[in-house]
Parts: sequence; structure tokens; C-alpha cells
Amino acid sequence: YGDIPPPLMELLEGLRADGRRPAEIRTLRCKLGILPRADGSAYIQQGNTRCTVAVYGPREVLKRSEAKHDRSIVRCSYSVATFSAGERKRKSRGDRRSTEAGMLLASTFESVIMSHLFPKSEIDIHVQILQADGGTLPAAVNATSLALLDAGIPIRDFVVACSCSCLNGVPVADANHQEDLAGGVNMMVAMLPRSGKVATMQTDSVLPLDMLNPTLKMASEGCNKMYEIMQSEVREHTVHLLEAKGTTLTN
Repeated sequence: YGDIPPPLMELLEGLRADGRRPAEIRTLRCKLGILPRADGSAYIQQGNTRCTVAVYGPREVLKRSEAKHDRSIVRCSYSVATFSAGERKRKSRGDRRSTEAGMLLASTFESVIMSHLFPKSEIDIHVQILQADGGTLPAAVNATSLALLDAGIPIRDFVVACSCSCLNGVPVADANHQEDLAGGVNMMVAMLPRSGKVATMQTDSVLPLDMLNPTLKMASEGCNKMYEIMQSEVREHTVHLLEAKGTTLTN
């Protein structure tokens, strides 16, 4: 890829190459409880990007010397399947990008998990990117939020993430792989939707100061749209669980 210039992406009559408007996110599908052996699990598909997350714990720390007497330890592994489109040059596990992504996810969720309720324990999060078509890290954040809820681990708020790129100076939400390659700014914003606070913000390149607010606003609006879909799925999953136990959910 080194000598190949990035593809030129333009907005034609206000529409992106895949037919979406700048603020429009890709189709988002999600499901909880997909892995019966995990304490919590979730699957998310954002466009053609697919991600699964398994959560184990809280459970006893394997190395007692690492245990924290006042809280649990949050660990996260992040791996990309070797067959995933657009990621074939990356190693599936142990490379720098995957290590950094795992550390970012762990630090993000350490701030929202009520870890003080589980002293001397650990919570392990395993992220697997099955197919990569842009926005892999936001998909991992969103799937992790759902998996933690499925595990019954108390969190202070959802963490919802959305990417935002700039095409010819126009911010576009939830960029796909081709838009990522266009050479513009690519920012990932993870928000706490109930409070409106930013949990994590990451950019792969220098962002001009005059583009900061428009880009952040576009990503925030994308987060709110995803939150509505994810919240609806959590409620539907809860209703199914209660119905299986012969109970009903009241408003």
C-alpha cells in the first residue's frame, strides 16, 4: 500500500459514495448473549464491520500479587481476524495496534465499571474483530458496553462510540474503510450519553482547530443515534429474559 495514493472521496450532491448523507450512520445491528460459556457477550455489526465481545468475571485474580484490595482489575484483549477485509496486513494478536486498542478499551471501561463493588477480583474483556470495514474501535467499544450489561456488571453509564472523518472539509459520521483511506482526519469519540460527557477521544492525524467543534459535534450526534438502537436492543433482550422466567417488565 505504501506507494498507492489514497482514493479521492467526494460528496456528490450532498451524498457520500455509499449513498449516505454526512450525518447518517451505517445500519447498526446488535445482539446480546451470543456466547453461552461467557459471563456476558455481545455481537455488533456496523455496516460491514462485525465484532464480538466476551466478558468473564468478576472472578478471582490468577496472580494474587496483582489483586487490588479496593477494586477489581479490568483487562482487555483486542484481536483482528486474519480473514477480515481491510486488515489483512495486521497480525491477529500481539501487534502494536491491537495492544494499544486493548489498553484504550481497558482504561475507558475502568472509568465506568463500578469496580469498587468487586475488590480483589478481575474482569476480562475479549474483543474479536471478525470483519473490518472502518470504525473497528467504535464497534469494539459499543459491543463491550453491551457485553458488560449482559454479564450483569454494574456500570455508571453506557459507553457509546462513533468515528468521524472529513471529506474535503466536510465532517462525515461513522466512516467506512474507503473513507478512512481518503487521507482526511479520522476521529473516534466515546461518550457517556446520559451525562453527555466524553469518555475517550482519539484521532489518527492532526485536526485543524477550526474543524474540532464540527467534527466533535458530528461524532456526538452519531453516538446518540447508536445509543438509541443499543438501548432498544438491551430492553428487548431484558424482556426476553424475563419472559423466559415467567415475569414481565413494567415501564
